[in-house]
Amino acid sequence: MLNLATLLEESARLYPDKTAIVFDQIRLTYAQVNAMANQLANGLVKAGIRKGDKICVCCPNLPYFPIIVFGILKAGAVVVPLNVLLKHREFAYHIADSDSTGFICFQGTEQLPVLQEGYAGWQEAKTCPNLWVIPTIPGADSPIEGIPTFMELLHNQPQTFETVATRADDTCLIIYTSGTTGRPKGAELTHSNMTINAMITRDMGKSTKEDVLLVVLPLFHSFGFSCQMLAGILTGSTLVLQPRFDPGAVLRAFQDEGITLFSGVPTMYWDLLTYADLDKYDIAKISKSLRLCNSGGAAMPVEVMKRFEDKFNVTILEGYGLSETSPVASFNQLEKPRKPGSIGLPVWGVEMKIVDHDMNEMPIGKTGEIVIRGHNIMKGYYKRDEANDEAFRGGWFHSGDVGYKDEDGYFYIVDRVKDMIIRGGFNVYPREVEEVLMTNPDISLAAVIGIPHEEYGEEVAAYVIPQTGSTIDEADVIAWAKKEMAAYKYPRHVEIVKTMPLGPTGKILKTELRKMAAEKLAVTR
Repeated sequence: MLNLATLLEESARLYPDKTAIVFDQIRLTYAQVNAMANQLANGLVKAGIRKGDKICVCCPNLPYFPIIVFGILKAGAVVVPLNVLLKHREFAYHIADSDSTGFICFQGTEQLPVLQEGYAGWQEAKTCPNLWVIPTIPGADSPIEGIPTFMELLHNQPQTFETVATRADDTCLIIYTSGTTGRPKGAELTHSNMTINAMITRDMGKSTKEDVLLVVLPLFHSFGFSCQMLAGILTGSTLVLQPRFDPGAVLRAFQDEGITLFSGVPTMYWDLLTYADLDKYDIAKISKSLRLCNSGGAAMPVEVMKRFEDKFNVTILEGYGLSETSPVASFNQLEKPRKPGSIGLPVWGVEMKIVDHDMNEMPIGKTGEIVIRGHNIMKGYYKRDEANDEAFRGGWFHSGDVGYKDEDGYFYIVDRVKDMIIRGGFNVYPREVEEVLMTNPDISLAAVIGIPHEEYGEEVAAYVIPQTGSTIDEADVIAWAKKEMAAYKYPRHVEIVKTMPLGPTGKILKTELRKMAAEKLAVTR
């Protein structure tokens, strides 16, 4: 038997009175979190949920989230986390596609009407018999007549529960991919996948129960779910939850809660560095407690990494993974030399290599697709035989990322296969152009995409946020880039912008940039 719920149960047994969850003024111990998860498991079983049933969960980073996750796991059911930004058609799709028999949904706010969209999607799906609501105001009545609340599920339920026995290879989690190539696909992850990945994350960061983690990455995403929530609970650490990324709130938590471990995507580090009131916080105090930062989700610009490390006197370890790899596949590691710009070495028990389209391994320094195999690889995409055949060609999982390996075995991401620009027959990797642009002292952040071109097929276009106070314009950027890059690489089209479109995890949404570019091209034609 291996049930992922063991992570919470063991920490509750070893450290019952230790603070597990912090949210604003709320402090919950491991014993309290475990007891409430037991109540939820009892409530779910009473409601007819059985081993292997799927339950959708849509909730921001609130104390409910870990309680719900571990309650579902204890009942032997499968967690299906959903993005709080989904619209009703998307909710309907995920609920129906996952064959979920239950849906736990946060009410939300006027600005973020999660339940309004979720309820409409639940009705539209017509396949899920159970809906439970988490009211925005704790303890309030259900905002929808006839629909029970989360607290009603727990009401009068015992605080003990005999966790349902599951096998190591049973599915415990279905995480939907972003759907960049068609409709989102559900990656089926097992109790073994997630348990081992949490252990590896703990060991790489040399985490202990004395650590205090700031959890601002959305818990419905694999990075936050596994590398922060699961690894933190496994270790007996304290998790400080924030429902959305706000630089001021993050810095306040760093300062007041004594945060020791922080994980974020590159844009979060950039936002913290460029925050107008940064120096109003006690940087010396923050630096004294903050011992390690992790970055993933997208390639981190080396310049941002250097500036953040200098400011906070902390090491940032960059790693790599996908929802399909639980998510960690490789990482720079504390006990080995760190290479800024690299995604590090494969983690314990995982193999990676660089191949061409015919699965021939590429020589050192030559680019190709990153393929992966090991204990971290998903069972497959739920109900997607054709996609699985493509993803597992040659017995390896195909990441869709372009990279290369150096002579020391360290891997580097060049770009997504789909993001590569082909200009006049030459391959241009947006990340390489972005890295060069960000060495310009007048440029704070850059994102590069390909746009259609009649003669060359595609042209290189850059979206640039200038440094505060800079007067750099589009012509300046093009002229500077022309001197710094090969003729086929430098951007001929530049847009100066104040902000970048970001996804829920803080990634720059290049699909949105492409839409912006297409709209502008349509207007100018």
